[in-house]
Amino acid sequence: MVSQTESTISHQHLQIFVTVVEKRSFSRAAACLRLTQPAITLHIQALERDVGARLLERTNRFVRLTKAGEIVYDHATRILSIQAQMRRCLDDLLREASGPLSIGASFTFGEYALPHLLAIFCERHPQVRPTVMIANTGQIADLVASNRLDVGLVEGEVDLPHVLSEPVTEDALVVVVPPGFPVTFSEPGAKLQPATLAKVRWIVREPGSGTRAASDRFFAQAGLVVEDALELGSTQMIKEAVEAGLGCALLSRWAIRKELALDALRELPVAGLPITRQLSMLTLTTTFRTKALDEFVEFIHNSARERLQWPG
Repeated sequence: MVSQTESTISHQHLQIFVTVVEKRSFSRAAACLRLTQPAITLHIQALERDVGARLLERTNRFVRLTKAGEIVYDHATRILSIQAQMRRCLDDLLREASGPLSIGASFTFGEYALPHLLAIFCERHPQVRPTVMIANTGQIADLVASNRLDVGLVEGEVDLPHVLSEPVTEDALVVVVPPGFPVTFSEPGAKLQPATLAKVRWIVREPGSGTRAASDRFFAQAGLVVEDALELGSTQMIKEAVEAGLGCALLSRWAIRKELALDALRELPVAGLPITRQLSMLTLTTTFRTKALDEFVEFIHNSARERLQWPG
């Protein structure tokens, strides 16, 4: 059987009570809620009648919780929070995904793959307003962990408290050269040994870049001692330098799709390549997510591998 207390305590009574406690004043609570001070008093008195206990000690200088008030305040804040989450979830369920969506992405994925996915997502969900931040994997992970980004898309895996890291698809890194690059193969379908590229100028990213780290791993695994290297600060600069004939580079296939299609660059078959690296999606392990974020997470899971896979 439902008691009188359970049946008569209202959301409005709880909201006004919590506001009075947090503002430490009936007058400040009245101004915040745009009510008169006598109206605030009547609501507090009604709540005290409902619970059968005095909740506040009031003087000219302060408002202080009684023991009963501490219990009611603790439960009231949780009830109001749950009610707010319920309303947001119902709003999301009953209407189209909309509102802001903050996305973080590491450089290669963010600059060369994400725009194509966003074009499809925005066409399906025109009411969502995405913003994109491009930074290195560590920075994106930290921003997701601190709830300053809704979702992150980064190369590699991330291990941070309260951050869910889910594999999405894989990227492949290959050696690219200009179309007229002089090379001969012993037989059709053969691959070059990395040692044959030791005396070629390599164009690499700066230390700290994920692509530079992949290049260094390839050199070490292949036993390749690079005698001539040129460091450049962006993938676009490296592509232009390779196309101009300055040397060769190890780059993501996502970054060179257009140049390969236009025959501006050529993928060189080299033993031990391609190198693959995992793309991960980062979200907070929270019980509440907006519908916009849920739709984006589902879209990435369902579309990234298919949309970004390499032909053949």
